[in-house]
Amino acid sequence: MQQKDLAIIASPLIKWYRQNKRPLPWRQDREPYHVWISEIMLQQTRIEAVIGYYSRFMQALPTVQTLSEIPEEQLLKLWEGLGYYSRARNLKKAAEMIMTEYGGAFPDTYEKLRRLPGIGDYTAGAIASICFNEPVPAVDGNVLRVLSRLTGSRKNVLLPETKKEATAVLTRMMPPEAGDFNEGLMELGETRCLPNGAPLCSDCPLQEYCTAYRKNLTEELPVRIKTVKRKKEEKTVLLLRAPDGATALEKRENKGLLAGLYQLPNVNGYLTDEEIIEQLAEWGLAAKSITPLGDAKHVFTHIDWMVKGYEITVSEKSDRFLWATPQELAQQYALPTAFQKFL
Repeated sequence: MQQKDLAIIASPLIKWYRQNKRPLPWRQDREPYHVWISEIMLQQTRIEAVIGYYSRFMQALPTVQTLSEIPEEQLLKLWEGLGYYSRARNLKKAAEMIMTEYGGAFPDTYEKLRRLPGIGDYTAGAIASICFNEPVPAVDGNVLRVLSRLTGSRKNVLLPETKKEATAVLTRMMPPEAGDFNEGLMELGETRCLPNGAPLCSDCPLQEYCTAYRKNLTEELPVRIKTVKRKKEEKTVLLLRAPDGATALEKRENKGLLAGLYQLPNVNGYLTDEEIIEQLAEWGLAAKSITPLGDAKHVFTHIDWMVKGYEITVSEKSDRFLWATPQELAQQYALPTAFQKFL
């Protein structure tokens, strides 16, 4: 199938989607606030994991207004575990903008949505088409994979120009049922045209149109060639426990990786026990015991942290750190997943 022939897939895809779509909580209505929150949460996170986060988020913040008013630290705690905390901060900024510039009414066009902090082409397209049926595409990794296999394209789907071309093609052939069409492409990519392992071609509504299926290229497509070299950083994380059971925390700088979030004390490089004792002395602390917690790896967008952890009981607290009780650690302070692993 060539790109110019893609319009033929709209009818069977929409029919299949309406009959087979999963009953996800954000699909119970077309409320843009619900679609927005779910789409931001679903970036880099599996649907199964998001469902619980989404339900808790909606219980705590059921409206745009409540999101606009929540203190940032409470929001980050609510977001804890989803990662990419700048997304949570942008949610709050966008909610504030909706309240002040749109009187609390959700923007109803792609162009207006694009103006909101944290909303890019894909999210704006998803909200505009699903909630307002605006004939605009929403192109993510699932959609690019489906299109690559349908057309037999060997273009690198990780390149911006490939996504731009796919967006232009879909814009020209967008059917009147834009929301169901976009969701159908996403659903197909998530449940049939799978990214890892063999796609479920025997249960695909577009099998007869698919070049990759016909030419036995489903394992080769899409083409994904990473052009950015990943950086590796070695770190030692210290889980410092005071005699009263409190845990030492410190706040990261307000810029850069994990900006403004709390973390367990850590240093670059792998430390020996002697070096750990020296580091503690610099912080005004003395160790009563040092227990290895093992190794861990945490993957960011362009950096891998290779971490060794130690639990250390100290003889007394130091004013250098914030000391959180177990209850405060559970309810108040948002700790990134990279550090939660050692709790």
